[in-house]
Amino acid sequence: MHSRLELANAIRALSMDAVQKAESGHPGAPMGMAEIAEVLWNDFLVHNPANPGWFDRDRFVLSNGHASILLYSLLHLSGYELPIEQLQAFRQFHSQTPGHPEYGDTPGVETTTGPLGQGIGNAVGMALAEKMLAARFNRPGHAVIDHHTYAFVGDGCLMEGISHEVCSLAGTLGLGKLIVFYDDNGISIDGKVEGWFTDDTAKRFDAYGWQVLADVDGHDFEAITAALHAARADGERPSLIVCRTVIGWGAPNKQGTEHVHGSPLGAAEVAAARETLGWHHAPFHVPPEIYAAWDARERGAAAEAQWRDRLAAYRAAYPVEAAELERRLRGELPEGFEEAAADYVRACQEKGETIASRKASQNAIQALAPLLPELTGGSADLAGSNLTLWKEARGVTHDDAGGNYIYYGVREFGMGAIMNGLVLHGGLRPFGGTFLVFMEYMRNAVRLAALMRIPAIYVFTHDSIGLGEDGPTHQPVEQIANLRGTPRLSTWRPGDAVESAVAWQQAILRTDGPTAMIFSRQNLPHQERTGAQLAAIARGGYVLEDCAGTPEAILIATGSELALARTAARTLNAAGRRIRVVSMPCADRFDAQDAAYRESVLPSAVRARVAIEAAHADYWYKYVGLDGRVIGMTDFGASAPAGVLMQHFGFTQDNVIAVVTELLGG
Repeated sequence: MHSRLELANAIRALSMDAVQKAESGHPGAPMGMAEIAEVLWNDFLVHNPANPGWFDRDRFVLSNGHASILLYSLLHLSGYELPIEQLQAFRQFHSQTPGHPEYGDTPGVETTTGPLGQGIGNAVGMALAEKMLAARFNRPGHAVIDHHTYAFVGDGCLMEGISHEVCSLAGTLGLGKLIVFYDDNGISIDGKVEGWFTDDTAKRFDAYGWQVLADVDGHDFEAITAALHAARADGERPSLIVCRTVIGWGAPNKQGTEHVHGSPLGAAEVAAARETLGWHHAPFHVPPEIYAAWDARERGAAAEAQWRDRLAAYRAAYPVEAAELERRLRGELPEGFEEAAADYVRACQEKGETIASRKASQNAIQALAPLLPELTGGSADLAGSNLTLWKEARGVTHDDAGGNYIYYGVREFGMGAIMNGLVLHGGLRPFGGTFLVFMEYMRNAVRLAALMRIPAIYVFTHDSIGLGEDGPTHQPVEQIANLRGTPRLSTWRPGDAVESAVAWQQAILRTDGPTAMIFSRQNLPHQERTGAQLAAIARGGYVLEDCAGTPEAILIATGSELALARTAARTLNAAGRRIRVVSMPCADRFDAQDAAYRESVLPSAVRARVAIEAAHADYWYKYVGLDGRVIGMTDFGASAPAGVLMQHFGFTQDNVIAVVTELLGG
């Protein structure tokens, strides 16, 4: 008869064996959290290894993602499609067991973690999504959305500033189905954390409005079980279970030290740990009776079947609500949405408004949000400036989670991580807004959305020196190049209200990655277009203004500089020059077009090219070449009215004409 300790030791053995074979990894946390993981996964976690994407499953997030072998061991032992050969290939090329958990690589991995603190942010987003969807869809006697979100965090996660942002908001919103285990082992890479981390974590979370279960022995199965029951009993507050553990528990000469944190134990210590643990089995060998005790497939299938029965009863009692829920779960857009979005784009062209693109963005939200009920807005305390609110927007609160707008407060990084959790959970399509320059605060969350290929949507306003008097602290310069340089992130900087509408249309239609939309504070003139030009906006770059015959030079522009380029080109053409203007609202979309289309817009024979954008100049040399010219920013801006700044930095018709004339030899 196996004991619970033997089940936990299976985690320890697989973890130290995999790290030893890979000659790299982090055995300490997996060995220290083995009892916690055993209790959670065998007695509480509702999941189905045969169907990792079952919607009403509990979510499990390993925020301390360096402990990835802990998660892989759990997935393998409980019956997911993760064979032992994959644990033997830990951290190897093309394995399903990369160094940190990666969403999409491994069945059962709910999110990509590793940058500390982001996983807890994702978990807050998942728990928030559960609460919002439950408020929207559940009915008396029909709880079709009813699950928990569990997260493991370490000292590093709680030192990171993002943990303060997201955990504060989680308490404010009363996310009672969020349960977090804090691995309080007192060790980080540099040694004992008491030299640099002496926060009273329990008081901190109590101040956030959490239920705190402190001083739990993380190696005592009964204490862990009791703490979990207490956490689940409080439906009004998220819970933090502070577990005192010994890092590397079972490794007799290294446990409790930083030496077990991020390095293999070594062959001698692995052998000694086997003796200490009483685990007398070969590397990567787990006895059949231990596998049988861990196997969660039967109970997982039963749990999913029960939910499907509840869903069928819900469908019979509330067919309209059930149809809407199931549409969202399939990831389908509402019927007629694509046609309505296209109609809106055409209407914008016909209307011909000269407005700030941030206002054009708000108009697009107002037009599209009522057609897409899962669209969930938000802003980092800048709703009135980002213009992310619309008439039907209703804030999500502690007592009313049925809204569709999240007031994140001044928490840009937290917003980004929570948005990732909302997307990963399913059933919602979030967007979040802030000033473009403050994208820096949420940069790593944006990067992880791109790495995971999830369709988060970012609204970045006040896009250049054109915001004026707030000065260089608020005037973005290098941020657009940063976003454009991020793989899998689609970045739009529209030049008028029509291109803004297309940006929103394409962001919503995109399902394989995030989209950043960059909008102006100042008004942008409407641009005349033909039907063909209107259709070409979605291709990322297109000819907006052309000349007779082969162009002598091509002007490439985006955003607030598009009108400047067109006006300058018309002046030059009227003087006998042959100048083409290419609008490039989305360079990554343009780059994805076939070679013939790209050549038709930017013919290789025309080498005289000038790019115009009030952002970092270096990005544009990929299009203009080293012999071309870029009218852009090479330093920070200044505090002054927008018109003064544009004049000073060369964003004027006279300067554009002078640069083109010089390039063409006079």
